[in-house]
Amino acid sequence: MPIALVVDDDADLREALIGIARLEGFEAEGAGSLAEARERLARRTPDLVLTDLLLPDGSGIDLLGDANEGPRPDVILITGNASLESAVAALRHGVLDYLVKPVDVSRLKAVLAHVSRTRALRREIHDLRGELRKLGRYGRMIGASPTMQRVYDLVARAAPTTAPVLITGESGTGKELVARTLHETSLRRDGPFVAVNCSAVPATLIESELFGHERGSFTGADRLHKGHFERATGGTLFLDEITEMPVELQVKLLRVLETGSLMRLGGEQPIAVDVRVIAASNRDLAEAVAQGKMREDLLYRLRVFPIHLPPLRERGEDIVLLAEHFLALLNQTEGADKAFARAAIQKLRGHSWPGNVRELKNVIHQAFILADQEINGNCLPLPLAGDSEDPSQPTLQIKVGTSLGEADRRLILATLDQMGGDKRKVAQILGISVKTLYNRLNEYRTAQ
Repeated sequence: MPIALVVDDDADLREALIGIARLEGFEAEGAGSLAEARERLARRTPDLVLTDLLLPDGSGIDLLGDANEGPRPDVILITGNASLESAVAALRHGVLDYLVKPVDVSRLKAVLAHVSRTRALRREIHDLRGELRKLGRYGRMIGASPTMQRVYDLVARAAPTTAPVLITGESGTGKELVARTLHETSLRRDGPFVAVNCSAVPATLIESELFGHERGSFTGADRLHKGHFERATGGTLFLDEITEMPVELQVKLLRVLETGSLMRLGGEQPIAVDVRVIAASNRDLAEAVAQGKMREDLLYRLRVFPIHLPPLRERGEDIVLLAEHFLALLNQTEGADKAFARAAIQKLRGHSWPGNVRELKNVIHQAFILADQEINGNCLPLPLAGDSEDPSQPTLQIKVGTSLGEADRRLILATLDQMGGDKRKVAQILGISVKTLYNRLNEYRTAQ
């Protein structure tokens, strides 16, 4: 049963409102002053606060920030001294509705019914999310392992806020899925979600792509162009591979984050933007700062709320859960009914998955094509654990304590040499984009 708190210094009106609330299915209690209301709020948080605007010891609006941690109650203000200014102020503070004395009972009942339905729906959604989590699903994410449950906890805490989030993890772990889940479970869910891969945009164009440009600002600028920040206003901007953004542009990004406004290329007037920024990187960020690839002040500004995604090899039975999910999607798309043999499941469990979820998805797709009906071990296209080792297959030994940057460099160069310089094949094997591979190789040449 939803709970209502009625706050009014007029005892007769207070009791009448309590009676109406109870008839509409609320457990209702009253308070005659701001102080008494605060005492009741300290004991428990109601679903609804129905309060007079002018109380003997303060304003009813002051109760908006007094609820305990957790979901905030809906607030309906009642006043006998209505004015446009007070109505606007109430709505700006997030008040659900604004009623004038004498109270229109039919309207009040309609509002109470709306609150009751909405709260019931919220509880149902919360319970459903809890059940889905037990089954290994949260938003767009899949996984029941303890490491992923911790990620879900962080997403649930970060989503309702406007704080910048920095997602880290190896390539292919699903950082964009986390960003989309953050957006879709936030208050900005009805706004746009704009994703930008900073490594895929040429350095000469990325400033225009992010911040836009005015007509005539450079050769070829024959029209006004709104950048990703403006297109994401009211929603979320996801900046993937943030360390690949040119350092000189990171200064401008930092200014936009701090001021909430930007200047288009060739523009003269600042433009206000309301954007939540989520960034991601698969690199060691401390190392990127040390190498001058990432500004330290920007890192601090983006890492208000960090979320780290575990590699697939640390997620246990999530490997099988994800494999079954990808197979189900393929069966649905292709109108098939293929299934894994036990031997295939064992091989999936045994592989180290250096390319993480992206690699697993590709393996399942290839196996689906190769299999007639049952997907057995022979259909899996990679040399997974359990296969006999090929002594001719080269290996790479890396000492414990080697930096991740150096390990990446040695692995990329060794794989490139083994694949005869075929960059597309190397990118596929390592589970990274071709653009990222080219960026890494350019860094290695510059450092020589």
